[in-house]
Amino acid sequence: MAEQFRQLCLLLLTPECYDEFFIKFNFLDVPCLKAALSKGLGLGIILGSMLVKVPQITKIFGGKSAEGISAISVFLELFAITANVAYSYTNKFPFSAWGEGLFLALQTSAVAAMVLLYGNQPRTGKKKEAGGSAVQACLFLAVYSVLFLVLTTGITPPDVLWSMQAANVPIILVGKLIQAVANYKAGSTGQLSAVTVFMLFGGSLARIFTSYQETGDMTMIVTYCGASFANSIIAAQVLYYWPRGAAKKEKQHRKKKE
Repeated sequence: MAEQFRQLCLLLLTPECYDEFFIKFNFLDVPCLKAALSKGLGLGIILGSMLVKVPQITKIFGGKSAEGISAISVFLELFAITANVAYSYTNKFPFSAWGEGLFLALQTSAVAAMVLLYGNQPRTGKKKEAGGSAVQACLFLAVYSVLFLVLTTGITPPDVLWSMQAANVPIILVGKLIQAVANYKAGSTGQLSAVTVFMLFGGSLARIFTSYQETGDMTMIVTYCGASFANSIIAAQVLYYWPRGAAKKEKQHRKKKE
């Protein structure tokens, strides 16, 4: 039983910190407290990331439309996530410091494919031409899968991966600003999921601390600072446009009844 407890604790603690807490009973050791908090946050972010974009995916699928979602913004976000995963993996950073990137890459690529499949314009009620969009979506997924393998299997030179990671800050900012401008022009956040937006914002904030604690890599830290700022803009827009979106849905509901 004691060994099982130790193995469970070692998911969050180093052997040294386990001894500090449970052998010496020094529960106020600051470095170990920081390390445990960082590891716990990291694992929590990874668990949350498994479902973070599911609300967004189901919203698009349910409406058969990616209305209001900027395709360029989604592709830039996917680039940033993929670059971060490849850079972290090849540098052998702890999985708890970047593991959510794997799940975000899967879900964001699904969103991108759905944008290609359904389009990001309002539905007009007319039947869309069959084949073209579906072919684009499938081709995109195939090409992205190959590129992901190329970036994460050691084929890509480390300098290229570092350059991609360093480019993440302007790419993330540009991508989110494109989405913000699209929201402003539309006067709503369209098919954006509020749950997804706020989870991404909270996760990027927490990652500033975990990146500092577990990797000490300034490129990673600056990237998450930029991501937090960019996500805060979209989160603020969701709060601002939320009442308008609710009023629009109510109006559409009344029309259907009539």
